[in-house]
Amino acid sequence: MGEVSQERRGAALLPRSCCGHRGIASSHAELAGCKTSLTTTPAASVAQAFFCLLLCVPWGSSCPPSCQCTERAGAKAVLCSSRHLEEIPKDIPKDAVFLKLDANSITRIPSNAFRHLSHLEELDLSRNAIEKIDRAAFKGVAARLRTLDLSSNRIRSIPKEALLALNAKLRLANNPWHCECALQEVLWEARLDPDSVQDITCHTAPREEYVGKPLLQVLDAGVNFCSVRQRTTDVAMFITMFGWFTMVIVYVICYVRHNREDTCKHVDYLKSLPSTQGHPETTSTAL
Repeated sequence: MGEVSQERRGAALLPRSCCGHRGIASSHAELAGCKTSLTTTPAASVAQAFFCLLLCVPWGSSCPPSCQCTERAGAKAVLCSSRHLEEIPKDIPKDAVFLKLDANSITRIPSNAFRHLSHLEELDLSRNAIEKIDRAAFKGVAARLRTLDLSSNRIRSIPKEALLALNAKLRLANNPWHCECALQEVLWEARLDPDSVQDITCHTAPREEYVGKPLLQVLDAGVNFCSVRQRTTDVAMFITMFGWFTMVIVYVICYVRHNREDTCKHVDYLKSLPSTQGHPETTSTAL
């Protein structure tokens, strides 16, 4: 028993070459071979134990305290579902391939939120309270991301640049969408999950008759939100140009009137001056 206890104590002081999968020698033979590298002085033993601890701990694969890290099909899966999270964890392992953040209280996806996760393929953000998504929210994961679930949130609008750069299959159902040109372009150009596209419903819209209807149904009826926005822009430009033209006309009219008044005053002044032609006649009569 004494030898076994000494071996166990020695295993904690082994260099990295003696660490197995969890930092412990895998057999008595390996342990015996490693004993020769141990120093008998107490100070050196403590220093060597600390050094071995640093080497044997898997720093690169640490898991956030509120999540569970596991393996799925040989790839790392980080499970953070139903953890009452209000923001995206900062210390998600860089080698994560599957990331589940569903059923939390996340309200915003900031820029570069997943930039360090270059291996990420599946991202589940469903059943949160997301209201705002920044333009560069998914920067850095566009190349490999295959699935992005944003369903059942509080998203009313989203910058199309945030989604159109992705090759992932998108789930956007059950959000209070405001049906507009940007959402229409996402529907036309992005890869939407065909099973959930019917559940993208207009919560608000430019016209009351579209509210409560699936966006796909509204577009199939011939509605084009982008052309509506273009017409609105054209009308605004026309009103602006008309205003400037009116101001120019009013300025010209005022300028002409002001010059006419000055001209009339000048003519009246000239008329009021005494005539010089009558003086020679008066002089000759006196002679």
